[in-house]
Amino acid sequence: MSPTAPQQHSNTPQENPRVTIVVVPRERFSCTQVSLDSIYDHTQLPFQLIYVDGNSPAKVRDYLEMRSQEKNFLLLQTNYYLYPNQARNLGLAQVKTPYVVFIDNDVVVTPGWLTALLNCADETGAAVVGPLMCQEEPVHEVVHFAGGESHIWVDKLGRRRLREKMYDQGKQVYTVRQRLTRTQTELAEFHCVLVRRSIFEQTGPLDEAMFNTKEHLDFCMLVRQLSESVYFEPDSLVTYVPGPPLERSDMHYYMLRWSDEWTLGSLKRLREKWDLAEDGYFKTKYKRLGWRRYGTLLEPLTRKLTFGVGNSLLTRAIAKLEHPINRYLTHRHAQQQKRLNVQQHGRGKIGSPQTLTQDQLDGSI
Repeated sequence: MSPTAPQQHSNTPQENPRVTIVVVPRERFSCTQVSLDSIYDHTQLPFQLIYVDGNSPAKVRDYLEMRSQEKNFLLLQTNYYLYPNQARNLGLAQVKTPYVVFIDNDVVVTPGWLTALLNCADETGAAVVGPLMCQEEPVHEVVHFAGGESHIWVDKLGRRRLREKMYDQGKQVYTVRQRLTRTQTELAEFHCVLVRRSIFEQTGPLDEAMFNTKEHLDFCMLVRQLSESVYFEPDSLVTYVPGPPLERSDMHYYMLRWSDEWTLGSLKRLREKWDLAEDGYFKTKYKRLGWRRYGTLLEPLTRKLTFGVGNSLLTRAIAKLEHPINRYLTHRHAQQQKRLNVQQHGRGKIGSPQTLTQDQLDGSI
């Protein structure tokens, strides 16, 4: 089975969408409905939509199947968890429009968000455009990212080193928005980003060896290496709503998504691909392995066990128990991917979910 091409979200025949929105899992599934509803509520331009569902819980899977029938979008499903770039490539393989937007399944958008991104691409010729990205709830109030830096520099010892910086993170939107203007930048994030599809003819598919982190740095540096431009567009405002995974059904994927093994593999790939020195940038990342799991899973568990008091020694003790569990999850996932050679075929029409085998996933690009 090869996936059928996606159709428009609207049945209006004169609409001719120039962009396909590809929604992928980020770290959990419990924000699915809020995020998808915001896309349909706040997007004025015609668009196609492809939803990549990597082993979501039954309740979410049923909701997506219902919505895919209702809104007539292409739903691609696997019964195993996906690396972020793996999911993006799976959606990208079905895109036929000139532009694609990659957006995570925990992002909430505002009216005009897509129009602003597309206008920026049209007026500047940009290959990549990122919005003003906010973080956490209440939505659209605190800046996560307003452009940034991502480039390689050479120090006095001749070592190639990475420079990464995100602008205005943590600031209140109302304090910075008036001074923010459309500008060329070095970095855009995959939380939400518009990309000219033809750029992949030069870069190839997204690097799936970048398992869970820094894939946006890698991609933007590749784009700029081709003398193509990356732009920041503040008239497009969106918010990503990070964990913790409040529902038990989110726990497995969250632990896998932020596993030590996936993080170390991503950093190793970045370092070797760009011939970077293993300097303080990387050593700091190594020291912070598992910080998301520690802060969103283990510390809350400790507070619960100590009736709200908390105890750092107890948290560290629990972490020693959690580490082998985390290694087991990543090992099991790797073995599962090797075994998934034959899976259920899809139902074969637009608006119906399609279940993909590992072979089909590997051959999709």
